[in-house]
Amino acid sequence: MSTTWIRSLMPGAPSTSAHTPPGTPTAADRPSAGTLLGTSPDAAESAEEYAAAGGYRAAVDPVLLLEHIAASGLRGRGGAGFPAAVKLRAVRDGGRAPVVVANGEEGEPGSAKDRWLMRARPHLVLDGLARAAAITGAVRGYVYLSDPVAGERIRLALAERDPAVPVEVVETGHAYVAGEESAVVRRINGGPALPTAKPPRPFERGVQDRPTLVSNVETLARIALVAARPERRRQIAGSTLVTLSAAGGPALLAEVPYGATLRTLAAAQGTPDAAGALMGGLFGGLIDGGLLDLPLDPDALKAAGTALGCGAIHFLAPGECPVAVAADAVGHLAAESARQCGVCIAGTASISDALHALTAATAAPDALDKLARWSAGLPGRGACGLLDAAAGVAGSLLRVFPDVARAHLDSPCWACSAAPRDGGRRLAVAVPEVGPEVGPLTPSPVPALKGTP
Repeated sequence: MSTTWIRSLMPGAPSTSAHTPPGTPTAADRPSAGTLLGTSPDAAESAEEYAAAGGYRAAVDPVLLLEHIAASGLRGRGGAGFPAAVKLRAVRDGGRAPVVVANGEEGEPGSAKDRWLMRARPHLVLDGLARAAAITGAVRGYVYLSDPVAGERIRLALAERDPAVPVEVVETGHAYVAGEESAVVRRINGGPALPTAKPPRPFERGVQDRPTLVSNVETLARIALVAARPERRRQIAGSTLVTLSAAGGPALLAEVPYGATLRTLAAAQGTPDAAGALMGGLFGGLIDGGLLDLPLDPDALKAAGTALGCGAIHFLAPGECPVAVAADAVGHLAAESARQCGVCIAGTASISDALHALTAATAAPDALDKLARWSAGLPGRGACGLLDAAAGVAGSLLRVFPDVARAHLDSPCWACSAAPRDGGRRLAVAVPEVGPEVGPLTPSPVPALKGTP
């Protein structure tokens, strides 16, 4: 697991020269204020610092704030991209003393944004949670996570400043499905962090059978930014945190505007000649290099048959085999199955076994036909989206890299031959270091953005 850099790729943010020696801190390495990255992304903020920067503003009418959120077009950042204002209204209108939950359980192996956000900007998250509570009329809040460091930072922040409503930190064991909203509710209610059948949805009946808002921590953080800077609501909603990675190099946590091209992000991460990408964490599937000129925009990506998801993008470095990447992704999903649905247990295992057999050139002659049949027939048959993700990765491999997949029926490529079956560890990224004091950031060259709104 390599080091993860932090950079702002927002319009107007200063950039460093491509020739700046790594490890040389400069003033240009500090992102602009008024963004999620803030001015010191490698240091945990204090309540005093956050308030001095405009946080915890008291005179923000909840009704007006909801109007600002709706006008901004803010979508959830947990993966589904559901309109935040619609979700807030549904919980508000459900009555019966609602509950709000900041969901910081980050299940995607290639994502680090939520853990960094709770470690570095706990007050921003808690401010957003308080705003959501005021909008919905909630009487209690929870911060749900599995990262012990993030849990410590959130508790320290709560001790620094009393929350507007009682807030409890609930820790769970890390698991891919533990952040699914029904699993969140089930765990807070005292059960295992496993998905449940729907309906009811949490907004209808969730924690203690009350209407419950389960919102990703980045979504809440952006609500807090809108409260502090309503005049910039469109820009706040029109940018997002992404975790960019590739084999053999450091990952990059960046704040970027919708409209920047995937190719620009690949260059910023250090893989300008990427052959494609694994998109959306594990939900967007594989794309080839021809789609890297797409803008980072949920609607544009969906129209192209992929997804932004939680903003985790693994670029295919030169020489990296998409079959091995698909096998890693599905192997991770198979290992992380909640083991509640027979079709998921059997389906993810079968897809994983077939893909790993391809990497070793030991697959049966009909392996590609089986993968095609599974990728078409399995989605929608599990209690959560894990099976859908596995089927989607396999289907995208066959659709985007058919010749590469077919070649693996005869002989493994050099990239696959030495690849251990590691359940996705090669896709994992490290959380950027966040200390109690400001330290140097590692600069990286940032090219000019294309298509910036």
